[in-house]
This record gives sequence, structure tokens and C-alpha cells, in this order.
Amino acid sequence: MDPVILKLNDMYSLAQRILMRSGAGEDNAGHVATALSVAEADGLSGHGLSRLPSYSAQVRSGKVDGKAVPVITEDPNKAVVRINAKDGFAFPAIAKAIDRTTSLARRFGIAAAAIGNSHHCGALGYHVERLAEQGLVGIMFANSPAAIAPWGGSKALFGTNPIAFAAPRAAGTPLVVDLSLSKVARGKIMVAAQKGEPIPEGWAVDSAGRPTTDAKAAMAGTMLPMGDAKGSALVLMVEILAATLTGANYGYEASSFFDAEGAPPRVGQTMIAIDPAATVDIFTGNAFGTRLEALIAQIRMQPGTHVPGANREARRREARLTGVKIPGELHQQLSVLAGD
Repeated sequence: MDPVILKLNDMYSLAQRILMRSGAGEDNAGHVATALSVAEADGLSGHGLSRLPSYSAQVRSGKVDGKAVPVITEDPNKAVVRINAKDGFAFPAIAKAIDRTTSLARRFGIAAAAIGNSHHCGALGYHVERLAEQGLVGIMFANSPAAIAPWGGSKALFGTNPIAFAAPRAAGTPLVVDLSLSKVARGKIMVAAQKGEPIPEGWAVDSAGRPTTDAKAAMAGTMLPMGDAKGSALVLMVEILAATLTGANYGYEASSFFDAEGAPPRVGQTMIAIDPAATVDIFTGNAFGTRLEALIAQIRMQPGTHVPGANREARRREARLTGVKIPGELHQQLSVLAGD
């Protein structure tokens, strides 16, 4: 089946219709649809429209409360907020976290949000970039259902546990670093499994612990961490920051993001926002953005180097002009879910 090209507004509309038809509230569906559409535009299809079949199924089954309203708890004298996602989608809760940490960071210099009873939060770079657009440095940690064994072990215990960082620049869009702590994001393997395509060896092992290029066998097996033992230590660090610190489920306690079975996953996310004006000017007298541009210039002086996020930004510009190519089979499935 031939691919289908969709404009960004069409992707948003399609995603929102599917989610609302499944039982999600309009505001929640809007937050999710925006995040999925941006992911597609950025070339991150594993966090894009391919998530809609499982998202809609989870709303219908009650695994995700599509009408949940996140609850914020905060002390007016502290720069930390707690947000209960109420077993709903993560995106509305994160939107509130961005709003509150932006305000608090400007007041205190630094702020944090701890989000619990949450769900899959998509591409973390999308969230921290919004902080950087407000002139703040953003850092985010998230845990996810078990997919990686502790180093030397054979049973999945931790999730792929992504981390993201974004910083405002004096020129151009923010610098964004977004990475999963597995060798690749699990969403890439999910997309390969949906398409019936193989994956490179070294990404994952099957349920018996054997290296595999079969995407479906990899989904049933265990992901491998980036950086081997060092990467495994980082996975543990993120698990503590995203789950222990927020009171959320650990990866081994969380149900899958990919199906409608079981209880809500109730994972966690931690967001930190820093106002660079609170520190940089004190020591150097220079604006943060100016100093960052000097560093980026030094990187670019060396042939063959790459500034994180450059490819993503190029893909986003292209998507705005020409749309995004979606697999024909996926588009057909989504059209059915939307009632088209």
C-alpha cells in the first residue's frame, strides 16, 4: 500500500478525532494530538501517529482516563510542584508542569515539577524545548515499563528511561538533546514490528537472551542499554529521579504502554527549569545565549561535527512545507479509528 502524505493540520485533526471518538476530552485530545503531530514532523515516528491505535484502545478500556484533569499541589514558598496526572495522558500534566516551572524558575532561579500517576510522555525533547523557548534551560527525566535488564542480569527491570535537555540560543531555535538510554528508542522497534521489518543486531535480545534482528522477538525480549555498564548506571539514575522521587511505579511495576490490558502504568516524570540569568551574568557579565553561541561556533569549526537537533529542525521545516509521509497501512487503520 502506497504511503500517504499528510499536512500538519491534517495529522492534528486526525489524531484529535480518534482520541475524542475513543472517549478522551477535547482539551486532553488536543494536547496529545499536538505532541504526536510534532513528533511526526521531527521524524520521530515511534512517538508519532503510530501510537494512536494503542492510545485509543487504552482510553476505551479505561487503562487511560481520557477525561482526567491533572491536580497540582504546591507550597507558595517552594520552587517545587507536585502534579497528579490522575491516570490520564501525560501531556496535559506536563503542560501544567511547564507553565508552573516557567513561573517559579523566574521567581526562584530554578524550579522542579514531580509528575506521578502518569503515562507515556512521547518525545521528551518536545517538552523541554518549550521551556527553552521561554529563555530557560530545561531538563527532564522519565521512566517507563520494564524493557532493560540490570547490567549482568537477564530479566527486564528498568524502562528505556529517556532524558532530555534544552537550552535557549541567541540565534535560531533552542539546542535540544533528547535520547533514550537504550541503544535505540523502543518506539523504533515497535514501528519495525508493525511494518514487518528487521532491526539491526545489537539493539535487543529475545526472551531467551539471544541477539535478534526480529523486531517482534525484540519486543518480547529485552532492550540493550547504550554504553553497556555505564548506560545501565544512567538508567538506574533516571529510574530514581523519575519514579522514586515522584512516588511513581518502577518500570517492573508498570503495565505496558503498547496495549489496553491491565491497570494504568502510573509511571513518573521529573522536570527541572533553570533561569540562566540567575547565574551566568554574576560570573561573566555575558548573556547565556551569547556564551552558548561561542561554544556552538567552536563545534562547527571542526569538519564532520554535528550539533544536536539540527536534523530535527530541518525535518520540521520540510514538514511544514510538504507534509509528512505516513505508511499507507497505518493511515488506513487510523481512518477506521476516526470513523472516516
